[in-house]
Amino acid sequence: MESKNNKTIIINVGRQLGSGGLIIAKMLAKDFGCEMYDKELLNLAAKESGFSEKLFEQSDERKGFFRSLFHLHAPFVGDNNFYTNKLSQESLFQFQSDAIRKAAAEHSCVFVGRCADYVLRDFPDTVSVFITADLEERIHNICRRHNCDEREARKIIATQEGSRASYYNYYTGKVWGHSASYDLCINSSILGMEGTAAFIKEFVKKKLKLD
Repeated sequence: MESKNNKTIIINVGRQLGSGGLIIAKMLAKDFGCEMYDKELLNLAAKESGFSEKLFEQSDERKGFFRSLFHLHAPFVGDNNFYTNKLSQESLFQFQSDAIRKAAAEHSCVFVGRCADYVLRDFPDTVSVFITADLEERIHNICRRHNCDEREARKIIATQEGSRASYYNYYTGKVWGHSASYDLCINSSILGMEGTAAFIKEFVKKKLKLD
């Protein structure tokens, strides 16, 4: 569904691990006819910067990665940029932010994570949502995804969400997952994946005054 007034629609999706946020984001992208960016942003940032996509993958949503960067080998980057002051954690974030802004300026997008809500804070027609779910459901989803037991799933959730929160809080000055940081926070356990996507869709239409 695309709006009759041809607005550029930007939806930023934050998500707890195992909440189904990525699946819901894909549903929203399909419903609104948007391009969706998750890992794809890493490729865009690599092209814009001239650095290897692998470098962005290693630092993705993880503050503090640059401290261990010099344990990597030179092939991760090109043209001797490895040895210049252009490469830092902040530089990688800036390259990724530039890729986000460029995509948002060109067409309607759904962005998953990567502080897109902050990066695009001055863009018109944006909606930022955060998707959570009941802990037991998230544990079940992680167990199934990683083929692990509940103890390991809890560890994965704590580790990855700790990294996401640290990354988001550091670069935005806001609090990851806190209601004040988003237009809408919603628990996908209540309505299910499709119901949550439908609810967010109606919210987006009302906020952006779409026909």
